[in-house]
Amino acid sequence: MPKTSARLLALLSLLQARRDWPGMLLADRLDISLRTVRRDVDRLRELGYPIEAVKGPDGGYRLSAGTELPPLLFDDEQAVALTLALQVAATTASNNLAEAAGRALSTIRQVMPARLRNRIAAVEVSAVEPPASQPDSHLDSRTLLAISAAVRAHEVLRFDYGTAGTVRQAEPHHVITWKGRWYLVAWDLERKDWRTFRVDRISLRTPNGPRFAPREVPGGDVARHVLSTFRGSGDSSGNWPCQGTVILDRPTADIAPYMADGIVQEAGPDRCRLTLGAWSWPALAAAIARYDAEIEVVGPAELAEAFTELADRCARAGSSLRQ
Repeated sequence: MPKTSARLLALLSLLQARRDWPGMLLADRLDISLRTVRRDVDRLRELGYPIEAVKGPDGGYRLSAGTELPPLLFDDEQAVALTLALQVAATTASNNLAEAAGRALSTIRQVMPARLRNRIAAVEVSAVEPPASQPDSHLDSRTLLAISAAVRAHEVLRFDYGTAGTVRQAEPHHVITWKGRWYLVAWDLERKDWRTFRVDRISLRTPNGPRFAPREVPGGDVARHVLSTFRGSGDSSGNWPCQGTVILDRPTADIAPYMADGIVQEAGPDRCRLTLGAWSWPALAAAIARYDAEIEVVGPAELAEAFTELADRCARAGSSLRQ
């Protein structure tokens, strides 16, 4: 590689590593003169890299955002992390995003040094998810970007939602992901309440509405607010609307590996204390019964009543074929 080209790549790598670089510090790091730094910066600008001059006692340079994406340089760890992230996206994203991730992955692999390609080849990513959590197949990335831009600009969105045929107006606040799908958290201007919209069901209308002063989500924490929305708790706690505690005649080691959303504690030899939540009391009783163990209800009374109701329901189901 010609010395000038190698020096330009080294300069570009330094400019990507931090926001501002004093000219003399760049010259020292590259072991060149300040005049050569200026000349190399001009060459990078000709190649499309938006490098700004920074005013100050020592002067300096900054790599800023431009109108096009120029070639980028990554160190080894960045390249590995980016490749793994693209592998996950290529197997879990919606159709068009997965295709774009796959093309980006092929591009990076093609120019990746052999030492890194061998490291990546040892990692094969296969996404295994429940059918209910499969990502949207018709997510339009342009819609996602447009919504995200409106969130940043604090502009009211106008859109058709699903097949209702009515135009919705909402103040967009956050774009989130939940089990493979994208959602918009927004203040619905007509209903005067918070709503969570699936992005793949949104058909945007243009232009956007006026700018607005952002509201605070209930509780001040968007993660808790969204969690409470999907769990149906109706408040900002993020907890399930129905929560109870039982003692199971099973060791903690038998229960803990299958407990994704609860608390398991030791309760004596071969017994454990389980605290769990669900959207209704019968649903909670059924979730606990699946552990195939003797159950002692600690509380509340609604959970004990739900077990009685569930037992009656199961008895009726069991006798239905004999009638």
